[in-house]
Amino acid sequence: MSMLKITNISKTFNAGSVNEKLALDRLSLTMNQGDFATIVGSNGAGKSTLFNAIAGVFETDDGIIELDGRDITFEKEHKRSRYIGRLFQDPMMGTAPHMTIEENLAVAYLRASEGTHFLSRVSKKERERFREKLALLKMGLEDRMENPVGLLSGGQRQALTLLMATLVTPKLLLLDEHTAALDPATAEKVLDLTKTIVKEKNITCLMVTHNMNQALELGNRTLMMNAGRIVFDVSGEERRGMTVDDLLQKFAAGAGEDFNNDRILLSTKQNT
Repeated sequence: MSMLKITNISKTFNAGSVNEKLALDRLSLTMNQGDFATIVGSNGAGKSTLFNAIAGVFETDDGIIELDGRDITFEKEHKRSRYIGRLFQDPMMGTAPHMTIEENLAVAYLRASEGTHFLSRVSKKERERFREKLALLKMGLEDRMENPVGLLSGGQRQALTLLMATLVTPKLLLLDEHTAALDPATAEKVLDLTKTIVKEKNITCLMVTHNMNQALELGNRTLMMNAGRIVFDVSGEERRGMTVDDLLQKFAAGAGEDFNNDRILLSTKQNT
C-alpha cells in the first residue's frame, strides 16, 4: 500500500512577473510504507519546494497529494504537522529555545497525539517516557530536562528535534539536509540515530542530501531532481550495483544536461 502518492503537482512562484519561477513541474511520486528515499539535485532543482508542498507550507497550483489514502492537497500546514515530521538544515529550527527540553518534548507529543498544547496534560508516566527516549540519544540530555533548549549545541538540538518529530510515529518523515550544518562527527551520530529510528519504527522517509555517496548508501531508493521534476528514480538491484559516476551519468541522460553543483561534486570527491 502506498503511504505517499503525489500526482502531477506544479508550483510557479511570482507568476506573470519578471521573477516568475516554475519550481515544480508536473511532479509525480509514490512512496510505499517503509520506503526510505534519498533525494539529490542541484540548487534550485525543487527539493525543498517539494517538501514545502508535502508539508502544506503553500498550496500547489495543480495536482493531488495523498497520504495514507487521504487527499491532503488542501489541508492546512498545522494539521499536516500532526502526522508529518520534518527536520531542517538549521538546527535552530524545530525547537523553542526559551522552553525547556521537557516542554519542547511535551509540545511535540501533544501536538502529534491530540493536537493540543496544554503542557499540564503531560502525565508523570509520559515524562518518564521522555527521559527514557532522551537516554537513547546518549548525549546526557535526560539529566538536563529542565534546561532551556537554547543552551544546547547544534548537534544536541538536531538530535532532540529528531526525537520530537518521531516521538509519536509520523506517517511521513521529511529530512531536509538535516546533518549538513553539523561537524562531521556529530553529523555521523545524528545520521546513525536517524537510521535506527526510521528502521525500528518503519517510517516512510524522504531525505535531501548533498552527499552522493549517502544518496546511494542510505535507505532503499534514490531520487534525482532537476528543474522541478524527478529525472531518475532507482531502487533494488540496480541501485545496489551503482557508483556515483553511474548516478551522474543517469542524471545526464534523464535531465539532458550534465550535473552541475559544486557543493555536491566537492562532497563526492571528498568521500570517494
